[in-house]
Amino acid sequence: MQAPPVKDGPRMNEDIRVPKVLLIDQEGEKQGVMPTVAALEAAEEAGLDLVEIVPNADPPVVKIMDYGKFRFQEQKKKNEARKRQKVVELKEIKLRPNIDKHDYDVKARSMHRFFEEGDKVKVTLRFRGRELAHPELGYKLLQQVKVDFDPVAKVEFEPKMEGRQMTMILAPR
Repeated sequence: MQAPPVKDGPRMNEDIRVPKVLLIDQEGEKQGVMPTVAALEAAEEAGLDLVEIVPNADPPVVKIMDYGKFRFQEQKKKNEARKRQKVVELKEIKLRPNIDKHDYDVKARSMHRFFEEGDKVKVTLRFRGRELAHPELGYKLLQQVKVDFDPVAKVEFEPKMEGRQMTMILAPR
């Protein structure tokens, strides 16, 4: 024995199997509590569907409306919400402990652009050879980055040593 297929969306017309409902007509006027059969007849007279809007209420709230149009409007709302969503990306900027002033400025400009676009920035400081003997230089540089970007970004992950590199993540304010 197979279970009947489950419909998505609100119950409508004959699927509403409660004795009494609170009816709202097509103009949005509250008609009051009435038997479900009477509400169904009113919807048929109007040539529209009886759609359950608040199923958990006591009694459930139903409205006389064009169900196809209702579904179309809901779909449009979902699409609009999806369009307005911004996906936050994680951009990476790679530095070296003894970076030149001008090179640092170029990287800083890129970071400013990333923050304006609403993206997070992962600052990776790469140590090579004997630079690894002086992690305090790298820590000092990352502190400088933190100070320079304090007005536009907040530190999400403090500087941390991971093998031969030190990383820090900044997020836009």
